[in-house]
Amino acid sequence: MNTTESMQVPVLDSVNKEECTLFELNVTLLAPAVKHSTIFKCFDALQAGEIICILNDHDPKPLYYQMIAERGNVFTWKYKESGPIWWRVLIQKNKMDEGLTLGALAAADIRKAEVFKKYGLDFCCGGKKSLKQACEENNLDISIIEKDLLEVSQGGRKTGFEFNSWQLDFLTDYIYNQHHQYWYNEEPSISELVQKVADHHGAHFNELLSVRELYKTLRHELNTHFLKEEKVLFPHIKQLIEIQRNTSQGETILEDIDEPLQMMEADHEIAGELLGEIRKVTDNYSIPSGACNSFRLLYHKLQSLEEDLHQHVHLENNILFPKAALLHKQIIK
Repeated sequence: MNTTESMQVPVLDSVNKEECTLFELNVTLLAPAVKHSTIFKCFDALQAGEIICILNDHDPKPLYYQMIAERGNVFTWKYKESGPIWWRVLIQKNKMDEGLTLGALAAADIRKAEVFKKYGLDFCCGGKKSLKQACEENNLDISIIEKDLLEVSQGGRKTGFEFNSWQLDFLTDYIYNQHHQYWYNEEPSISELVQKVADHHGAHFNELLSVRELYKTLRHELNTHFLKEEKVLFPHIKQLIEIQRNTSQGETILEDIDEPLQMMEADHEIAGELLGEIRKVTDNYSIPSGACNSFRLLYHKLQSLEEDLHQHVHLENNILFPKAALLHKQIIK
């Protein structure tokens, strides 16, 4: 198929299932004002498991974040071609009837998260995918992973906290004290190290310059995200709990919770991708020969931050947010 000349782009007013299953949707022929709305209509018309391919002349990543924010993490995004002239992205609507999701499995038994980590399966931001779908996307033998999961679940008493059984107000306090405070305590030290190591070694190790810019963006994203949780979302969840216990009455802080939760998940995606880029440019935090102690400490702290964020996102995406959404619907009728 020859790029734009052979494409037939569906008209906005006549989007239907048949058009949405065309191999490619060439959005370069659409007016900017209707590009995203056309893609959303196409995606909404897909059946579970169906795919639409977007053809664009630049990276459509802003669309990805908008879809997370407005539809939730219910799709798979895969680059078929990524520039420099054309970008082709396969967007698949996830199947929701193939068993428990990775997030649900990890929420029920956190020991299974170690199996997912072992095979590189994302149970945090990608936690809404089924085990079958995740294995298919990563070319993994599902029978091997199911065997490991079974061994883990039969390995005796669970260790660690039973987050899934906690009251939501207690869980929000835990997230704040364990993960938000971790960031507030570590951020000044990491910021200082990033600047110091880049200044001293950036001329010989160019990846440090990339790390500095990526971390600068990450710092802004996390500070903004945590503030929204602490000032709006967490107080709203606590208020819902108080109403449930009949210790409070009146209007809640948020009239609708679904959109704010999806925005929080979109923030998680951005932060996770930034840390993923840092891991990539540092070659999985590989320490160069002869690196100074500050260099080593920086990579150690960045890796620890990534691990902490994975646990943080898991608690919110897979436990706190779904339960908060359900509680909100029960109370706000």
